[in-house]
Amino acid sequence: MKKTILFLLLTVVSLAVSAQDAQPKDSLAFKFGYLSYDSVMVAVPDYTELKTNMAQLREQYEAEQKRVENDFNKKYEEFLDGQASFPKTILQKRQSELQEMLDRNIEFKKQSQKMLSEAEANMMEVIKTTINMAVNIIAQKRGYAFVLNTDKEAVTFINPALGEDITEAVKQLLNEETKNE
Repeated sequence: MKKTILFLLLTVVSLAVSAQDAQPKDSLAFKFGYLSYDSVMVAVPDYTELKTNMAQLREQYEAEQKRVENDFNKKYEEFLDGQASFPKTILQKRQSELQEMLDRNIEFKKQSQKMLSEAEANMMEVIKTTINMAVNIIAQKRGYAFVLNTDKEAVTFINPALGEDITEAVKQLLNEETKNE
């Protein structure tokens, strides 16, 4: 059985090698483009607006969290100051109020972080859709089989003689679209 598998493996490899030899070495069956998606993204005018809006939103949430934290600290100090003189039932009621306040503050912080993440993701989705449409237009005009994103070391090597960097073309198309709006 091992001999049969080895024979089949050798047959497949030899067929693959002979198929490569049959194709002319100078012809390329397809063209492709590549770009730095991150570079294009930061060049989109809406990206700057997104970062500004997100910074303002974060500031608002942080201000509210600080206000709530100050309210809690004030209540806690009042509790500590009167702790020795409170009857047991009032002491328990105040402890319960502080715990509820702390729980609400923690929940608000979680919700605000979730809302900020969702807001940023929604805004980024609009920008990504715009970029993808621009890439699609350029790729179709130039007859590319595909377009690679070169960011985050996704592609180790691209032979510039076989592919074309379209980063600047996409930026230019997006700027033209922005001017036409």
